[in-house]
Amino acid sequence: MMMSHKANMAMVFVQIVYAGMPLLSKVAISQGTNHFVFVFYRQAFAFLALSPFAFFLESSKSSPLSFVLLFKIFMISLCGLTPSLNLFYVAINNTTATFAAATTNAIPSITFILALLFRLETVTLKKSHGVAKVFGSIVGMLGALVFAFVKGPSLINHYKSKTISNDDVPSTKDSVKGSFTMLAANTCWCLWIVLQSKVMKEYPAKLRLVTLQCAFSCIQTAVWAVTVNRSPSVWKIEFGLPLLSMAYCGIMVTGFTYWLQVWAIEKKGPVYTALYTPLALIITCIISSFLFKETLYLGSIGGALLLVSGLYLGLWGKTKDEKIQRFQVFIPFYLLGILS
Repeated sequence: MMMSHKANMAMVFVQIVYAGMPLLSKVAISQGTNHFVFVFYRQAFAFLALSPFAFFLESSKSSPLSFVLLFKIFMISLCGLTPSLNLFYVAINNTTATFAAATTNAIPSITFILALLFRLETVTLKKSHGVAKVFGSIVGMLGALVFAFVKGPSLINHYKSKTISNDDVPSTKDSVKGSFTMLAANTCWCLWIVLQSKVMKEYPAKLRLVTLQCAFSCIQTAVWAVTVNRSPSVWKIEFGLPLLSMAYCGIMVTGFTYWLQVWAIEKKGPVYTALYTPLALIITCIISSFLFKETLYLGSIGGALLLVSGLYLGLWGKTKDEKIQRFQVFIPFYLLGILS
């Protein structure tokens, strides 16, 4: 009973930390922080936070790193992790923190579709659990689109705001652009998850693998940032909220919550941790409504319900499927929160 309460408290705390990520990121980017520079410093903080644990705690699990394996890890970061994070921070400037949190619930659906395309996942439509996985993915994707593009009547509308100015409110054109960019960021994140399946078999030290990818992502983002903007002034970060946001995302989101989720998975299983995912959306939605004076629409509520329904339907199908046969290639759900 005590262990169950500890796991519950840990997962609630993890979702509170996740809810803070889009909120703090939104504030930092809206204050003029270059999004490439933000990702660079965030990944640097993550690397520094994870390195000691990766070195001391996984020395027995580590295997020799060949040039080929190191190149694979580099390419996985280049094709998945680096574009995902950079697109996320590009999108957060043109959309809301609530939408950023909402689309996280579509990640299992997108991952499942990509796994099918890469033939890393199978589905049997003759069984109820197979239908549930497919239908859950469709519902989840539909929910993301409804949340992004269907407005309807407003439920909470702030006509005057002292927190943000009218210039900070994304226009309709920017909102559409931001929504598509955020979905693209999530798709890159899911691609990163899928591509890691074989590499994780070759290199079982998961924490060291993540730490290496943090380092590669940091270097790749630095090259990207210098290519796009060569002004030295963009790299200057003063003490304040932007620096706090970078440290928070790197240390708390990437580092501390990773260990909490690993602990909870060992005690309760991966599906248990995924069940708490919608909590971050609820927390973000409530705080954003007051902090950023975001307008809450009926369409957003409907899209969020579809997202959560698709998530739980897919989880149910996956749980039933795992009781019949285990697919080692399907990445545990706790990896969905790493570096997001």
